[in-house]
Amino acid sequence: MSDRNMRFRDKVAIITGAGRGMGAAFARLFASEGAAVTVCDVDTGAAQHVSDQIAASGGRAITVDCDVSKSDQVEAMVQHTLDAFDTVSILVNNAGIIRRTRVESISEEEWNLVMSVNVNGVFLCSQAVIGPMREQGWGRIVNLSSSAGKTVSTLGGVHYTASKHAVLGITRGFAKELADDGITVNAICPGLIATEMVLDNTPPDELRAWEESFPIQRLGSPEEAAWLVGFLASDEAAYITGAAFDLTGGDLMV
Repeated sequence: MSDRNMRFRDKVAIITGAGRGMGAAFARLFASEGAAVTVCDVDTGAAQHVSDQIAASGGRAITVDCDVSKSDQVEAMVQHTLDAFDTVSILVNNAGIIRRTRVESISEEEWNLVMSVNVNGVFLCSQAVIGPMREQGWGRIVNLSSSAGKTVSTLGGVHYTASKHAVLGITRGFAKELADDGITVNAICPGLIATEMVLDNTPPDELRAWEESFPIQRLGSPEEAAWLVGFLASDEAAYITGAAFDLTGGDLMV
């Protein structure tokens, strides 16, 4: 690993939903800048591939299979991290799901699924890392909301929109309560990013139409999201907490 930019030397980062898309980009960025990384995903094979990439580049990573909506699995994920690396410094709550079902057709089961992953997962993972972060007097939590958290979803249904609004509420509540412990809590609000979740859920013609409607007429990249998350997790952002940063190519301007 290069010593040119090692902002996260001696830090330990947990990235949920890190098997692909933005989560994989986050994991690679933190590892490239010196952090030990827990690569968490329900798709263990995908997560292991990211861990292998990190190891091949000289970084440190472990793979943990975790459904973030299950408190026992979240607690086990944090314990695995502590066993491997002794502490937790950074948490990126990236795991999430999207459904495009129209409001009249959303079942209670589907509503609960979206909420359990997108909302409960953020709460449970954040709650689980407070102890080790408080012990060291330093912590960074970065939550993945969405432009849907400030308006309505481009692609997802009402349950997705509601869940991403809730993530912003969790972000502000945790930020207020944890500031005295040296823990900052912020969110990013991506628009359409070129991830598997977006590409797999959007017909090509629809995607092109959305791109042409943006002031910056393209999708964002996972790496661009990673640069923003890396900043918020760094000492450079020590005076920022409870904030939500848009990453939309100008699609949302508020």
